[in-house]
Amino acid sequence: MYLSIKETAEYLSLPAATIEKLIQQRKIRALFNGTEYLINKEQFNTHLRQLEKYKQLIQDTLNEPIPEDIDVKDED
Repeated sequence: MYLSIKETAEYLSLPAATIEKLIQQRKIRALFNGTEYLINKEQFNTHLRQLEKYKQLIQDTLNEPIPEDIDVKDED
């Protein structure tokens, strides 16, 4: 499914100007049909899945209990 720049901006929760810059920097692949850019929605699926995994990893790390302090005696 192809999206316009405006639809892509809404899908990614970014401003349209940012999407245009990313297209110009070739960080987002897009087709130009003569009047507008069309962006394949599927190219974001892997990125969004990895982002969700990363968020979950951070949450798991934050929820991990702090270990008890090991009482180390100085034997000098």
